[in-house]
Amino acid sequence: MSIKEHWESVYGAKSPESVSWYAPHLLRSLHYVRKAAPEKQASIIDVGGGESTLVDDLLADGYLNITVLDLSRTALEVTQQRLGRQASKVVWSAADVLEVELSTASFDVWHDRAVFHFLTTDAQRERYVAQVVHALKPGGFAIVGTFGPQGPEKCSGLTVSRYAPDELHSKFGAPFELIDSHTETHTTPWGAPQQFVYCFCRHHAQ
Repeated sequence: MSIKEHWESVYGAKSPESVSWYAPHLLRSLHYVRKAAPEKQASIIDVGGGESTLVDDLLADGYLNITVLDLSRTALEVTQQRLGRQASKVVWSAADVLEVELSTASFDVWHDRAVFHFLTTDAQRERYVAQVVHALKPGGFAIVGTFGPQGPEKCSGLTVSRYAPDELHSKFGAPFELIDSHTETHTTPWGAPQQFVYCFCRHHAQ
């Protein structure tokens, strides 16, 4: 089974509220997006946004230029149905972030709480960072959340990488200035704790 088929199967079998990473509001993500983009015209991409509720809250905040990218078309369709008419205000991209062609310097904010910890090889991580560097405007912001050191070793049957804040920042390297980091405990829908780590970085052209 390909990785795309895997995620189509996951999202096809489970409701949005029953997956481990579900949260009614991604409060830390929202906090960082609001800091990074006080102007509502800012261009924001949510990578691995699938069935995430972040897009709902960004629309409610009045943001006008939102892209949601996910490998699973099923996940995107679920969110489009949830949003109803509001979905037409969002750009939807069913694609692999490692392979998709993104426009150069097209985003003010790159957000990811779903993808990076599934990248378990150096080649995957380097390709991902290259995509962020390519797609972010100079001076733009990257907000990346992953499982922390005490987080799960697997998620949805897949092995994940876990990071302390300094380890996560080091994967992005010199082009990214670490502005803030945060460690929090997410509670799954069935009450189990999961440790998440966020890094909030600014991209500086080299």
